[in-house]
Amino acid sequence: MNLGKAKRPRLIRCVVVAAALASGVAFWMHAGTAMAQKMLFFRIASGAAGGTYFPMAGLLAQVISNPPGARSCSKGGNCGMEGLVAFAQSAHGSVANVSALDADQVESAFVQSDVTYWAYTGTGPFADKKAFKKLCVLSSLYPEHVHAVAGKDRGIKSIYDLKGKRVSIGLPESGVQVGARLVLGAHGLVENRDFMPEYVKSKTATELVRDGHLDAFIDVSGYPIAGVFEMANSTGLTLVPVQGKERDALIAKAPFYSADIIPGNTYRGNPTPVETVSVSALWVSRLNLPDDLHYGVVKGLYGNMQAPHLLKNGHAKGKNLTLESHHAGVSIPYCPGAARFYKEKGVYKAPAAP
Repeated sequence: MNLGKAKRPRLIRCVVVAAALASGVAFWMHAGTAMAQKMLFFRIASGAAGGTYFPMAGLLAQVISNPPGARSCSKGGNCGMEGLVAFAQSAHGSVANVSALDADQVESAFVQSDVTYWAYTGTGPFADKKAFKKLCVLSSLYPEHVHAVAGKDRGIKSIYDLKGKRVSIGLPESGVQVGARLVLGAHGLVENRDFMPEYVKSKTATELVRDGHLDAFIDVSGYPIAGVFEMANSTGLTLVPVQGKERDALIAKAPFYSADIIPGNTYRGNPTPVETVSVSALWVSRLNLPDDLHYGVVKGLYGNMQAPHLLKNGHAKGKNLTLESHHAGVSIPYCPGAARFYKEKGVYKAPAAP
């Protein structure tokens, strides 16, 4: 689903505009000289607006960028990789993102840990495709939680209650769709047989639930999800738990998932913790890019004096990005430049696939 430029958040538009302005500044400062600084563009494929991937990708783009002609870090300017202009791109999500990486359409992307592993090994949903051996990891980001969200007063208290209902299970080629099918499958529910599926992003799903066209939807994203947060504050909602033997069966089938909770009061009207499962979000790139680029990008994130403040204040999930947790859920090899940075810092850990 193409969101179009008009629907992109202001933060991302500002990143792109800043890139254009930086280009103009660099041109007028250096045009006609042999000292012109090379500008490097670094795209981050994310997800749809209304989720967590898109704003987080915009935040990381801000942190790691340091456009030519910008004020130096020592003078209060950007502290990212020198000459780098990064920006977020909206996309369908994990499955589409690994395909975009494999086709050299983007330099990096946010991808769920399970999807990363399956794509790299040619297993799971990718069993009928070639293995995407070009993929490599820059860093782990944060845990993503399965949100099973039902309209208020729809009488949906468990996943089994979705039988016979109209349910959105995420955009095609998204990690959300993979996770939704795992959750529903663990309860014996199959789309078009046991429920009527829709394939839309969570923000659209909240509107369809409000208007009575949907009963519920499933999303897999870091909490709080903007669209869900807005829905809780306006029309209200019910968070449906993923628990018990069905959750155990899901984890046995997809070991990248782990038992987790959505804390109480994350969303209005849900004061107590809700049991669910979570999976790690990874920042992934490709091996046919220079090692020094990967090194500079990771250093721009974890060796940047401005980063902790920007991350903490830029998004609720920003505080999860720490050098100490860079390895959480990493399921395939690191990009060599990223591995070099982590080894220099003494925190490197070899990927641990299940």
